[in-house]
Amino acid sequence: MKLVIFLALFAALCGMGYYKFYELTRPYPVPKLDTNKYWGPGDGKDYKPDTSIKPFKLTVDQKEIDLLRKKLNRTERIHEPLEGARFEYGFNLDALLGIVKYWRDNYLKRWRAREMFINSLPQFTTEIQGLQIHFLHAKPTEEDAAEKEVLPLLLLHGWPSSTREFYDIIEMLKRKSEISDYVFEVVAPSLVGYGWSDPATKSGFNPAQMAIVMRNLMLRLGYKKFFVQGGDWGSVIGNNIATLFPENVIGFHANLCMLRTPLSFMKQVVAEFFPYHFIPNRMLYDHHFPMKEKYMMLLRESGYFHIQATKPDTIGLVLSTSPIALAAYYCMIFQIVTPPHLQQEFNALDKTYGLDSILDNIMIHYLTNSMTSAARLYFEATAKEYTSLRMDRVPTDVPYGCARFKNDIPSGLDWQLRDKYRNLTHSMYFNRAGHFVNYEEPSLLYIDINEFVTKVLQGSNV
Repeated sequence: MKLVIFLALFAALCGMGYYKFYELTRPYPVPKLDTNKYWGPGDGKDYKPDTSIKPFKLTVDQKEIDLLRKKLNRTERIHEPLEGARFEYGFNLDALLGIVKYWRDNYLKRWRAREMFINSLPQFTTEIQGLQIHFLHAKPTEEDAAEKEVLPLLLLHGWPSSTREFYDIIEMLKRKSEISDYVFEVVAPSLVGYGWSDPATKSGFNPAQMAIVMRNLMLRLGYKKFFVQGGDWGSVIGNNIATLFPENVIGFHANLCMLRTPLSFMKQVVAEFFPYHFIPNRMLYDHHFPMKEKYMMLLRESGYFHIQATKPDTIGLVLSTSPIALAAYYCMIFQIVTPPHLQQEFNALDKTYGLDSILDNIMIHYLTNSMTSAARLYFEATAKEYTSLRMDRVPTDVPYGCARFKNDIPSGLDWQLRDKYRNLTHSMYFNRAGHFVNYEEPSLLYIDINEFVTKVLQGSNV
């Protein structure tokens, strides 16, 4: 009798365990979302869509530049750094003063040249779901298009970046090259609430809603099928586009490949004990392992994430009222993902990205006063309305490519990624560069995008 009771209890526990495991690992269906939801001001009852596409050119009034210069003179209340401290406590204040001085006395004197550079790529705006969306739209020359196959590509940036991130790689993508059979018609939008794209006026504008707007933009431009590439938030939004609209996506390439699911976590734990079974070469060990060090690094450097995921309007207010605070906050983010040997160096930003590139990006956020609306994406991405969609647990058969760069946040292993991306077509590890590869070494990403596109169009898998 005792044996029967024991077996019954054991069977019940096994059944409960299996059910719990199933609930934690089962795939979710594609959610049904409104693809025409209005995000502009008011209730939208009298909204009449404007489908026109208008040229955009940046022209900043000199009075605004003069006012900024005056604000950059207000450094008298900046506290002295601790003796011997570098960047352990945040962005070093002596380094900050050097950047502010360069911004005020050098960069702003050349502002019209920087403005011309920002205007060097064709830019446009159009209205999508009640929001004005700004985007770069660069095409190959007729001569290059006659020699190479032309493919549409949607490029998606992240935070605290902007479309400025893509200027170098767009020039590569739209021109013919001996290493590629393709040239690209590139669309690089400012994300909603970033740069010259309007912010949503209502709560709930999360990465899935961003994906809808970005897909609708491509349809507006006449692209029914296109490639998608993204890093940082761009990888999350690209994930959503490939999941929600597989009929429109030829292939999705990411330079930050992450899955946040219970099954992915369990696989990571297993891989921690047998790492060499899950990476292609032992030289790549430090891309992923030991995870304890990686997680400690993420914990130490992700304070900004928690602030923006809980109180984005507060930090946005601070950044909006002080360009010096804006520089400190944004430079901190770029500094922590420079190569490890430079992370405590005063000239790390200039060596890694070029200081003008960083200041171009800061100027875009400053001139558009988009610091608050950009930060809100973190809040919406962690809100229940979005997390309940379980987008990482909705499989997609869209061809997927992953490029991992050594100094970036650790990306998922192929073993993990295949749970979501059943058509994993391309997987690559690079022993240099990092999170902002488009600023650091865009040629590496350009080569990898072309390899991925070639594999997709040839129908190969890893």
